[in-house]
Amino acid sequence: MTLADESGVAARLEGRTKAMAVCCILGLGSLIAWNSMLTIGDYYYQLFPKYHPSRVLTLVYQPFANATMAILAYNESKIDTRKRNLFGYSLFFISTVLLIAVDLVTSGKGGVGPYLGICVLVACFGVADAFVQGGLVGDLSYMLPEFMQSYLAGLAASGAITSGLRLVTKAAFDEAKNGLRKGTMLFLAIAALFEFACIFLYAFVFPKIPIVKHFRTIAASEGATTVRADLAAGGIGTDEVKDKTNQRMSNKQLILKNIDYLLDLFLVYVLTLSIFPGFLYENTGNHKLGSWYPLVLIAMYNLFDLISRYLPLVSFLKIKSRKGLMIAVLSRFLFIPAFYFTAKYGDQGWMLMLISLLGLTNGHLTVCILTEAPKGYKGPEQNALGNILVVSLLGGIFAGVALDWLWLINNGSF
Repeated sequence: MTLADESGVAARLEGRTKAMAVCCILGLGSLIAWNSMLTIGDYYYQLFPKYHPSRVLTLVYQPFANATMAILAYNESKIDTRKRNLFGYSLFFISTVLLIAVDLVTSGKGGVGPYLGICVLVACFGVADAFVQGGLVGDLSYMLPEFMQSYLAGLAASGAITSGLRLVTKAAFDEAKNGLRKGTMLFLAIAALFEFACIFLYAFVFPKIPIVKHFRTIAASEGATTVRADLAAGGIGTDEVKDKTNQRMSNKQLILKNIDYLLDLFLVYVLTLSIFPGFLYENTGNHKLGSWYPLVLIAMYNLFDLISRYLPLVSFLKIKSRKGLMIAVLSRFLFIPAFYFTAKYGDQGWMLMLISLLGLTNGHLTVCILTEAPKGYKGPEQNALGNILVVSLLGGIFAGVALDWLWLINNGSF
């Protein structure tokens, strides 16, 4: 290779750190609106005490996310990734602003009308999640694994940041008149700002990073048509890309070859969402921390979920064996009796330890699965597989949310 060739390759691979930072922020924006809804659950329990808001809003969110994601995954090869992601972030931004508007118009009062309005906007969150999360996981699947890890860390960071802010706002506004409502409005305003930042970053910054353009060019040369608009935004015309027009595997073939990864991801989120967050709000009893208790539990989960998403960067901590992943996933179901007996007989220290372990295993396994599964495939196949994996993930979340209601049996509050 000549010196000119080497300098050309180096130029194409510039911007790795910048791309990782942008991926992290995009991940944060993918879930900060929804995590804000979960974290301000105590406000909605005050407004709608009889409607199980934490459980109901999650149950509203999931069918729309799952149905939309299934449609998008089936048609992923025909959908422009750029338009898909920008639409998703824009819908997140508009829905978050409308949540603030609903509260302002109703002056923070409860009732069926405002509750139904919130449910509609939560359904929009579900649609936006499917557009953004599936689009970006598919997009990053043919780039460096570190980009995927950064995006997934951003998803967890959204939970950690919202939990931290919620503790701060509760401490700041706890004694103030309408303090809970003021904290909630601040939360949603911050979420809206993050969504707007993601629109800007994805539209004008991410497509122009050299290493991102490099991987998108490779994907386009392997037959991917979904990256054309993003390449154009980065200043690369489709006529500059040599299309090999290789035939790619069908979605059915990809599913059959990766059925264990899909099952792993499904089971990870079935278990997690059957406990988090509904169980933490309604089934953990009364403790010394009082109204702070569920907030602290959620903060601990989010913190350890975030930490665990960086652990696979340490090579010997990353689970690469497909059999090892399955064993780790199935062993997590021991959390169910552990949480049941701890809620019934244990004190808050044991519950804090359990919720930390739940977050630690959730994040670690998510990153291991989503970074290992796409290896060995061509760009268009990796994009398709990324979308299929998100369908499995969201399916697991939906099943977990539904199973979460079983905790209310014989609880006297169903």
